[in-house]
Amino acid sequence: MGVMRDMEIVWDDLLDAFENPDPEMIYFLDRQTGEVFYVPADYEDDAFWDEIDADQERYLAIPYFDYDQERLLLHEFIKGVANEKLKTVLNRTFIGKSPYGRLDEILSFYPEELERLASIKEQLLATRVGQWLEEHDIYPSAEPL
Repeated sequence: MGVMRDMEIVWDDLLDAFENPDPEMIYFLDRQTGEVFYVPADYEDDAFWDEIDADQERYLAIPYFDYDQERLLLHEFIKGVANEKLKTVLNRTFIGKSPYGRLDEILSFYPEELERLASIKEQLLATRVGQWLEEHDIYPSAEPL
């Protein structure tokens, strides 16, 4: 464990980093400044990578988007849908056997359910970010909105 840090972090940048689905982009948090930045995985600047390697306490790699957690979240969300017709359509879409379209397209016709899903995703993301920050002894000086 490192030294506890109280720092100001740009929450939108940190949340964007945690939602990054592109393995070709690597996001970092600078523990001294609170800045979140990214570079391509194939970035060809040896001095940059040497600095990152030399000061791993300062520069923390932010984990990639977790598709397994997303699938679990969607599965739990679908189980909570009260409309049986919608639940059937969503289940078929979830397992990839549906001609109906993507989940968010289907839910666009059900704004209450779309809002519920967005809320669940936001809560999962906030939990992941909070746990990650705590694991690294970072306690932001301002809470997210």
